[in-house]
Amino acid sequence: MKLHQYNKIIGVIITTQEGNPMSSLVEQFPEVDRKTLGSIWSQEMQKKVKRNFHQINAAEKATEIYNRYLSSVGSGAPPGILLEMARCLDYSPAMLAKLILEHYLIQRSSSTQVSKSQVNSFLRDTTLIEDRDLSFEVYLCVLQDDVYGPFADCIKHAVGHEYEFHLCRELDKLNIGYYSEDELRSRGYDKTPDIKLHVPIAVEGHVINWIESKASFGDEESHRGYLRDQFWSYWNRFGSGLVIYWLGFVDEIDQHSDKGILIRSSLPTDITFMDPLLLTPRQ
Repeated sequence: MKLHQYNKIIGVIITTQEGNPMSSLVEQFPEVDRKTLGSIWSQEMQKKVKRNFHQINAAEKATEIYNRYLSSVGSGAPPGILLEMARCLDYSPAMLAKLILEHYLIQRSSSTQVSKSQVNSFLRDTTLIEDRDLSFEVYLCVLQDDVYGPFADCIKHAVGHEYEFHLCRELDKLNIGYYSEDELRSRGYDKTPDIKLHVPIAVEGHVINWIESKASFGDEESHRGYLRDQFWSYWNRFGSGLVIYWLGFVDEIDQHSDKGILIRSSLPTDITFMDPLLLTPRQ
């Protein structure tokens, strides 16, 4: 996908005032796969939450939000209070529920802080929350949030595993031997790609030692983060490799092929295999 088309999609997402813009995106960009549009929208929502996080979670602002919630409950507002507040704040419902839950737990204890594990356990199982109203409000938030929260995380992990399984199946069909990420970790490696090939292959003249599967769209910001946190580490340890963004990528991010990181949206078919018989034994 060219950068100018990606920017047009982002423009539609930004100008959509309320709700999920998927129907508008599908209508305006029929040539783009729906899963790709969904991934781009999800990434843009994550960026928005990161931009607003510190402002909303600042002590004074967070306390104001919590008191507003208590006031709504006290006045007998119908269920969906936090969903409406999240809409007005243009913020993630699950992240807002987490903020409210943290304040609720602090008020019930003598401590000024609560553990992340306790908050996350309540988000995963809202029946653990003794306050009936809050329990249902948090449940609605995690249920309705497509980007954050335990339900969204489960879906992301499932989709990620699905694409990794698909990659392994394609490699098996081609009789390409490999070590999985779990096998590499059992050998003591810390940062590992999804696939480390037993024997390198070549794609368009580029040697491939490892493959990383990404069940997402590759935009400039996310790719830059992956390069910093993952890909260059793989390159340093295992040599050149291949990154597959299954839901597509901005063409302009493919700038490191000559340095050893190739980007594709599927497993390439133009693969050159190494012939061991042509290797000259070292004297």
